[in-house]
Amino acid sequence: MLLALLAAFDAGRPAHLAAAHRALVTLPVTDQLRLGAARFSDDGLEAVTYRQFSDTFCLLIAPIDPSPVPSFRAVAEEDRRAHLEAARAKVDERACRARLDHVCDALMEASIPERYKSASSSLAIDWTDHESFARPRPRDDPQPSADPDASFGHAKRNAPGAKDCLFYGYYGQVATMVRNEGGEKVPELVRRVCLEAPRVDPAKVMAKTLRRGAPSGLLEGDVLADCGYSNRDPATFARPLRAAGVRLVFDLHPTDRGPKGTFEGAILCNGRLYCPATPPALFALGPLRRGASAEETARHDEATEELARYKLSRISGRDGDGYERVICPAAAGRLRCPLRASSMALSNDRPSVLVPPSLPPRCCSQQTITVPPVVNEKTAQAHDYPSRAWRLSYNRRTAAERSFAHVADPSSGGIRRGWSRVFGVAKNSLLYALHFLVHNVRLLESFETRRAEEARRAAIGPSRRTRRRRRRYENDEPTRKPAPDEILVSPD
Repeated sequence: MLLALLAAFDAGRPAHLAAAHRALVTLPVTDQLRLGAARFSDDGLEAVTYRQFSDTFCLLIAPIDPSPVPSFRAVAEEDRRAHLEAARAKVDERACRARLDHVCDALMEASIPERYKSASSSLAIDWTDHESFARPRPRDDPQPSADPDASFGHAKRNAPGAKDCLFYGYYGQVATMVRNEGGEKVPELVRRVCLEAPRVDPAKVMAKTLRRGAPSGLLEGDVLADCGYSNRDPATFARPLRAAGVRLVFDLHPTDRGPKGTFEGAILCNGRLYCPATPPALFALGPLRRGASAEETARHDEATEELARYKLSRISGRDGDGYERVICPAAAGRLRCPLRASSMALSNDRPSVLVPPSLPPRCCSQQTITVPPVVNEKTAQAHDYPSRAWRLSYNRRTAAERSFAHVADPSSGGIRRGWSRVFGVAKNSLLYALHFLVHNVRLLESFETRRAEEARRAAIGPSRRTRRRRRRYENDEPTRKPAPDEILVSPD
């Protein structure tokens, strides 16, 4: 069954049981006999029928389906809701959901060779809309939809001219492997997938999915996310991931940027504590705009470095309860402040506090203060926002968007409405995981082929034509623009 679905996906067909059945019956006869899809009888070779294939698929899904969707063909319209409630009362939703999550995780791990599982410890996460083939019922209709597990969600379109809209279906999420900071390039394989209705918080679902992989070493590095995750309740996303030892790198929602109160006199801004004498103009810094010039980038990085001088730096890691110690920037020797006599002996290239607080708060009267875990719990991350180090680290997150783009390509049976015509979260989750399994296999083959070609070219060296061209350009004198006083002007 699973091999037939994989064969259909590999051939660029949609996730239809009819397409999987056609892929199965078109295999060589020896393979059909080996897989049990055909048998010899008195009438000759008999292949499995579509009805047998679909019934086998339903039997395969039943043990992992937490909310079964029964067939309503033989059920009267007024009895649909009662029939649905009776069918779901017969299953243990928690046990079925655990088995479904285990199957999806095992499928993704099986698609990644052992030599690549430890190649990187950083993950990029993102979600996108997965529209159901069913249509929602009108509000005044008491009967359930053909896909009662689905719900309405918001689809954000970043393409030029496209508008945001509502859709009826699921949120599909991926956790894609990316290179570590300063590490070598790795294949952007999808390590985890999950599918859930939009009525369930997607950040909470992804946090649970990642924490299930913690015993196998999945959570040992960075987790890169956009503001859709960082703006959620920290109790369901940021807190459990930090407790698992994850370094979060994410974009901040516009409502979470800038000063957000004080703690012991220090200003809370962008997930950090800053000196109360920090210039307000530095708090208005935002992320670098797309397409910024080199001059704008240099000015932005210089301003973020200036802001970092006013930061209260961490001098000890978080203890078992999440508490940490931070030190005053003047006591750390990063700026000059009259409240710290020793800092006034520093060179003038450091910023100076001209007007210190008349009534020094605790962050100014003490060298260090203790910060509880609830302070900046929602916005704290690995790098100062929006510094250059944060920008270079966060840019790796686009790997998750590339994973969605690859599986949405129409040439490979792209995921869109009608790609899957089965109903229920279990069936759609299984097909979703199988499609990304095929994506991993294709991506790995392409990556290894490209790396072998690069190694071959490096071994044989550049071609004769390339060497000749390099020698010619090395021997040529660089052209120089004439100065204005060297331009000859005709007397005419």
